[in-house]
Amino acid sequence: MLIHSWRWFGPGDRISLDQIRQAGAGSIVTALHQIPAGETWPADQIMERKRLIEASGLQWTVVESVPVHEEIKRGTHNKQRYIENYKQTLINLARENIRTVCYNFMPVLDWSRTNLQYRSVDGSVASSFDYSHFAAIDMFILKRPGAEKSYPEDLCQQAAMFYRSLDDSSIERLTNTFLLGLPGSGETFTLQEIVSRIEGYRDIDKQVYQSNLMAFIEAIVPVAEEEGLLLAMHPDDPPWPLMGLPRAVSTLEDAEKIIAAVDTPSNGITFCTGSFGAASTNDIPLMADKLAHRINFAHLRNVSRDDQSNFREENLFDGDVDMYRIIKTLVLEDQKRLSTLKGYMGIPLRPDHGASILGDLNEDYYPGYSLYGRMKNLAEIRGLEIGIRNSLKEGRV
Repeated sequence: MLIHSWRWFGPGDRISLDQIRQAGAGSIVTALHQIPAGETWPADQIMERKRLIEASGLQWTVVESVPVHEEIKRGTHNKQRYIENYKQTLINLARENIRTVCYNFMPVLDWSRTNLQYRSVDGSVASSFDYSHFAAIDMFILKRPGAEKSYPEDLCQQAAMFYRSLDDSSIERLTNTFLLGLPGSGETFTLQEIVSRIEGYRDIDKQVYQSNLMAFIEAIVPVAEEEGLLLAMHPDDPPWPLMGLPRAVSTLEDAEKIIAAVDTPSNGITFCTGSFGAASTNDIPLMADKLAHRINFAHLRNVSRDDQSNFREENLFDGDVDMYRIIKTLVLEDQKRLSTLKGYMGIPLRPDHGASILGDLNEDYYPGYSLYGRMKNLAEIRGLEIGIRNSLKEGRV
């Protein structure tokens, strides 16, 4: 079976380990969010977190994430210090037999949305991204110098019209949505800090940025391979440039370059159907087929998108991502690895960004990380997987 996992933000999470176990997950995806980006994760704190999880009858299977410091992303002269810290963190995790590490290489912000309270026709609440609204944030709230050059003229006009329609409370809500930081860390940034961080990338285009990523991969993958770790690069969210910043993991071509940089199972991908799926130009089933041999972790969520860079999160089977095809690909890859890889333990996956439904609507969960919404998604994933496996046995798929 695939490893059914659940993202847990540590002892401060509103959802308990007992609730997670009752929801049907057998393993935990978590991180030491209290450790600042770039610092080594202490072995004793890793051990303590693992002990806490195992005391509840669960396993800590995936780290999500070990943050990559901005100095590494920008390729500055200080990067080596942070690379060495990263290597030591990987070694410390391996010593506790935690074998999969998810990470990303997104500049400045890890993800971007314009609405965290999008209400679907069934009454559930999820997130959405409107490109003209994001342009309004960039030009009129962030006031990034030269922001208007990043957008077509008609989009700038739409953004200006939208911004003029907002009252003070709407502007504050839109600003807070934009400034929301890393999941689980409670970290937020001021507008001035964001502008300053963006300025640090002024002379870094996509080619230079991808070169910095390749240098990082070439530095850490040998350590991961020696320690028996599987690295899993998460794609950009959304998978296109924002605020004039470069992107490195947005397309099939990007992902194939990454896994070819150091050709080993330790150098793999987090296949996030929602992040890759937000772009109408990405063929998600094709990407899953092409990348299957290097999918070390999977995030499963659905989105509806258009060709204007707008998208919204959907129920698992209701969006533009063919979830049946994706899970079938994972099942077939799982069967292949089971028959060919000694000591193979399974591909971990987790329901990602569940909508707020039922009792979630009265709780203050981190956006996308509800209890009932994710429980529903996990149940649907498990049911579909069992159905696919039984059909394969009977030769009906």
